[in-house]
Amino acid sequence: MKKTVIVVLSLLGSAPLAVAEAGPAQTAILEKYATEAKAADPSFSGFSGERGRSLFFSEPATGKPDTPSCTSCHTKNPKEPGQTRAGKEIGPMALSVKSDRYSDSQQTEKWFGRNCDSVLGRPCTPIEKGDFITFMASQ
Repeated sequence: MKKTVIVVLSLLGSAPLAVAEAGPAQTAILEKYATEAKAADPSFSGFSGERGRSLFFSEPATGKPDTPSCTSCHTKNPKEPGQTRAGKEIGPMALSVKSDRYSDSQQTEKWFGRNCDSVLGRPCTPIEKGDFITFMASQ
């Protein structure tokens, strides 16, 4: 286990808080995104909760008009439940409230795929995904 933590800390750089808050499943997903980020950009030095926070609260106006930001459905408080446009409840995004969030790689990719396209009008990069989870791990 020590070896994994050392690898995670070196790959995630500035995200030790996320490692402390994230469980093994989330850490594995963050490691995958860090590897992809480093392959795409050799200067990648780690995920940033602050960048993840900025992404969560941004209103890029490049996606669908009815979802101008993540907070359109997920509320401005990641510890609170959100609601889809159809009125269905969405569980809290913060790991402190919903500890199994971001623990299934396939489900995580599914929702990033749908939501990034809806809000940003494009897929999220591995850095954006890792930053987002790092922010949610600190909540």
